[in-house]
Amino acid sequence: MNNYALALLSLLPIVSVAVFLVALRWPASRAMPIAYAVCAVLALLVWQVPVAVITAATINGIVVAATLIFIIFGAIALLNTLQESGGLYAIRAGFTGISPDRRVQVIIIAWLFGAFIEGSAGFGTPAAVAVPLLVGLGFPAMAAVIAGMIIQSTPVSFGAAGTPILVGVSTGLSNDPAVAELVAASSELTFESLLNDIAIKVAFLHATAGTFVPLIVVSLMTRIFGANRSFADGLRAWRFALFAALSMTIPYWLAASFLGPEFPSLLGGLAGLAIVITAARRGFLVPDDEWHFADKSTWAPEWSGTIEVRPEEIRDRNIGMLSAWSPYFVVAALLVITRLDTLPFKAWMQGAALRIPELLGTPITVSVSPLYLPGTIFLVAVAFTYFIHRMDRTALATALGKSGKTAMQASIALIFTVPMVQVFINSNGGAAGYDRMPIELADGVAALAGGAWPMFATFIGGLGAFVAGSNTVSNMMFSSFQFGVGQRIGVDPAWIVALQAVGGAAGNMICVHNVVAASAVVGMLGREGLVIRQTFFPFVYYALFTASVGYFVVWSGSLGPFNAGSVVAAAIVLAILVTIRRGVAPQ
Repeated sequence: MNNYALALLSLLPIVSVAVFLVALRWPASRAMPIAYAVCAVLALLVWQVPVAVITAATINGIVVAATLIFIIFGAIALLNTLQESGGLYAIRAGFTGISPDRRVQVIIIAWLFGAFIEGSAGFGTPAAVAVPLLVGLGFPAMAAVIAGMIIQSTPVSFGAAGTPILVGVSTGLSNDPAVAELVAASSELTFESLLNDIAIKVAFLHATAGTFVPLIVVSLMTRIFGANRSFADGLRAWRFALFAALSMTIPYWLAASFLGPEFPSLLGGLAGLAIVITAARRGFLVPDDEWHFADKSTWAPEWSGTIEVRPEEIRDRNIGMLSAWSPYFVVAALLVITRLDTLPFKAWMQGAALRIPELLGTPITVSVSPLYLPGTIFLVAVAFTYFIHRMDRTALATALGKSGKTAMQASIALIFTVPMVQVFINSNGGAAGYDRMPIELADGVAALAGGAWPMFATFIGGLGAFVAGSNTVSNMMFSSFQFGVGQRIGVDPAWIVALQAVGGAAGNMICVHNVVAASAVVGMLGREGLVIRQTFFPFVYYALFTASVGYFVVWSGSLGPFNAGSVVAAAIVLAILVTIRRGVAPQ
């Protein structure tokens, strides 16, 4: 069977997700079992993968799904505990004190606080932290989820202290003979310096596209959820949005350039929080027209989740601001100290693992480290809240009971979503002799693209994250492939790998099981397709803009500065500037 036929067949599980989840708007609990069945049948009948491998991949997927459900439970439990303790009342009042403008609030919480949490924990944790916090402040659940997903882009490549680069790209390239040959041929280049070079390129590409992410978030929010249903309401915050973006992306790029891939999102988010909160308190660049959501009586039914924190239900027990925020400080601090290799906690917590090597006689290993999961850290914060806020047991039991019910509702979708991903990426080694489905798909696209490949590289990375739910896994799957394509078309392969990593980060915006997880923490299951429909355009912007910048960089030496990449990038920037100008012009 030729490459193109295999590529089309490999696309079927993804097409089934798009058709049932996005086009037909089925809930993930109905769409994902079909996607899993399509993927399993292809693996069994076309790739001729042994039943034992498919079964082992499925079991591993169920274990991973269980860890996600545990994280969801912990995130919801912290929100519900703060609601019962009265801490949420103080947090809500505090953000209103910074600025009552919802555009300012979403930028600070989703973009900046989310970037910091991504840098410390990664793996979708920002959505589990920021999304329920936004709902607690009175945001519609749908608005909170969409904002939480869109910011899962710029910080992601350096999430969990650089894991997508230090583990994802490193693993993908470490056994590649072409990489070893390149390093051996240079007296100055080492594998570590190659990784650092890729990381700097990744940070540069992210900084270019990330500059407009906060503006996209607020513009979509005002268009969908405002009384006027207008992009213009969001665009009028353009000065503050761009200021907040640069307050994060400049320290982010500097950290990548001088400190390495562990720190960009951590330090970028932290620096951005310090700069922007200080500026917002003083009214610097804050829009004159204060913006709020449409009246709640006019909200569409799909905007709200079952976990809806009503202002009148938030208890006021005179909790101080520092005390109210302390559970989140505990989460952030524990995420940081348990993710640093220089401290002993990471090795100890990862060492307490439940591990089954070579499951069912296959190369697949099942491993989970319960103590290392963010869900455990959330529960530590819940216990901390119980004591520090002097709660009674009844209130804590109420919070945990509501959280358990919501987490279980997410289980049906995740129990099929993650196993489908595991079968998809473990489809090699079959009797047919074909490579894994994602590699066959990428091979088919590369054969069609030729020298235009840089314009496609980010989309392949995004596709990997869409199906795998992880930038790290996408980089593991495709980094070696992208490096090889870069060499074959005669450009610096490090730039092509950087495009892969950036696209893999952007793919988190539309990743099915991340959307399921984010929706679950606010009780919005069944509307995953609606979320992906709204986040798909930001993903296309991000992947296309960074791809065009990458194309310009790699081909400017031979094609000159005016090439397809510079034209597309300039057109995107011009379109954004014209849109801003029209949006803020007097009506």
